[in-house]
Amino acid sequence: TLASLFRNIRQVHNSKKKFWTAGGPAWQKIVVCIVIDGIEHCDENVLDILATMGIYQHNIRKESVDEVPTTAHLFEITTQLVVTEDQQLIRPSEGGGNNMPPVQLMLCLKAKNSGKINSHRWIFNAFGRQLNPEIVVTIDTGTYLKSNALPNLWKAFYNDQSLAGACGALHVDRGKHLRQDVSGSLLNPIVATQHFEYEVASQLERAMEASTGYLSVLPGAFSGSRYRAVEGKPLSEYFRGDSAMRDESDSKASRDVYTLNRFLGDDRILAFEVVVQPGQHWHTDLISNAEAYTDVPSNTTDFINQRRRWLNGAFAATVYSCRMFLRLPKSKHNILRQALLLVQLFHNILAFALAWFSLSGFLLTVFVVNDITGNPPEGSQAKGFPFGSATPIVNAVIQVIYIAIIVLQFILAFGSRPKNEVISYVTSFIIFAFIQAYMIMNLIYLTVRLLNFKLRDDGGNNYVFISEYFSDVGWLTVLVAAVSIFGVYIAAAIFALSPWHLFTSWAQYLFISSSYTNILNIYAFSNVNDVSWGLKTGKMESTQTSLSDEKTLRSAASRNEIERSNQEMELEDLDNEFEATFRRALKPYEREKAPETEDIEAKFMKFRNRLVAAYIFSNFLVCIVVLDQTFQGFYTLGDPYWHKIWFFRIWMWGNSSLYLLKCAGMIWYRVRVSFDWCLFKVLGDRRDKDLKSHLSQC
Repeated sequence: TLASLFRNIRQVHNSKKKFWTAGGPAWQKIVVCIVIDGIEHCDENVLDILATMGIYQHNIRKESVDEVPTTAHLFEITTQLVVTEDQQLIRPSEGGGNNMPPVQLMLCLKAKNSGKINSHRWIFNAFGRQLNPEIVVTIDTGTYLKSNALPNLWKAFYNDQSLAGACGALHVDRGKHLRQDVSGSLLNPIVATQHFEYEVASQLERAMEASTGYLSVLPGAFSGSRYRAVEGKPLSEYFRGDSAMRDESDSKASRDVYTLNRFLGDDRILAFEVVVQPGQHWHTDLISNAEAYTDVPSNTTDFINQRRRWLNGAFAATVYSCRMFLRLPKSKHNILRQALLLVQLFHNILAFALAWFSLSGFLLTVFVVNDITGNPPEGSQAKGFPFGSATPIVNAVIQVIYIAIIVLQFILAFGSRPKNEVISYVTSFIIFAFIQAYMIMNLIYLTVRLLNFKLRDDGGNNYVFISEYFSDVGWLTVLVAAVSIFGVYIAAAIFALSPWHLFTSWAQYLFISSSYTNILNIYAFSNVNDVSWGLKTGKMESTQTSLSDEKTLRSAASRNEIERSNQEMELEDLDNEFEATFRRALKPYEREKAPETEDIEAKFMKFRNRLVAAYIFSNFLVCIVVLDQTFQGFYTLGDPYWHKIWFFRIWMWGNSSLYLLKCAGMIWYRVRVSFDWCLFKVLGDRRDKDLKSHLSQC
């Protein structure tokens, strides 16, 4: 991470742009602040590397000064030394092409682990107020910046003065930069799935959000914020998640499990608050040419724990942003921007609803598709696929296994931790992958039989029931769903000129996608009462020393003398003290009301139980309505056959609408980026305020 950052600073230093060289060398305009969250959790090898660079000294680390516990150690240096990924020390040399420019480094070594938000509080409130920076770029440990990532991110802020926050395009490190082993490569299906997910997020989801001017998340792995834009309410709301600054006035919020989960989505809070600031028209954007690689979990334990925090944080932050969107009219966004933000609000609500009912959606899709292929209607000469007359039995076994594994997920989520149930979770991932593959095979079979029925007449009548089913669902519905769900991925990859993830990791994503709902969502909701960040708890023995000066040591004897004189004074006041005690004893007894103490853990579990109950029963109700024969009397839906038809209509159009919205936003974003690129190629970087203000309104 640090070596890639130094190389980007060198690219800035070597740039000939006037805005970098005006007023002094470019390196003087950049300060790198490293915040280590707790001495006990810090690897000694990291400290050795920092010591090699000259920023850290082992022997001056103290646990306390004059019996006052140390909060943090601050170090500062300007250096040209850096240790590369392959443990090579780059030092300045005459005529060396790899020489690094001077880099201003600050190291904040916190005494205790107090969380990511507290570390950002040090950056913005402690160092930011002293340095008063224009842009603050946050980079997580485990992020590798590609060439020109930092200059391109800065250029976006420079050319658009209404840009409050921006993020780069994040890619999964596939064992090339951060972790050179097989576990981090695409041979690992969990890594491959996340690789596809990250690519789609950058090419499609973030691009759609950027078209409206509001990124729902500014990932801490690699993003930037304009300091004067986030000052005030955005940062105050953001830092409410710091447990170190919660006081009695905020005790109610600190006991609210919903609020604490919202703080897990800290990068979403800042992104929302800065856009809806009253009297302002700040917006956020995706800078697709500022790219970085990030390390991702490579095993089920880390993967599930990470997604628990992400999903619960996103859930609470989404509910909060939807509720607080009424603050939008108080901002100074123009009518077009406000209309686009309302479109994104509709998108967020629709995505939230589909995610909530995805548990029943996956189950019903598997059951209904398998039932169509395995149980041809009586009178048809078609045989069940793929096992002939035995297919209904196989499908029944699959249904039992599917439901049993779902129940198992709730048992595991409530009663244990992923690190204690590795085999169970790995087995669950494998079983859901096989069931997903079986359903995909049946979908391919249905498509082939449908095409055969439409293209030829010989023997096609045996499969007329398939054509009738598709006709009842609606040909337009099926066509739009197929094109939107699969075609949008292809279109986004083509527009981004980066389609390779479609060939290397799309298949793995298709097989594991059901586990996102059936394992990750269930575990997240079942542990919504856990508001921790899931950090490692391994501790190291403290190697710090206490610092007590000679003056303190000399004063020990004088303190003893003072204590003796105080005892003599207490003897003189003994009568007065006895009289006061006597009066209190004769005073009528008044029973004090015991303060109402609330079991915080019980309150959190109560919220969890209600949320999980609502999640289970709402999805169970959908399954009952679609599958149970007793609901055939509903005149609005007709018999159970039409229950299934209406389910597929609603489910397909819901997902299609979501993907088409993303596609439209993505296309608009690519057109705007291409226009900006052509404009700046012709006019160069920002020349005057008129051009700046014009671009900020585009």
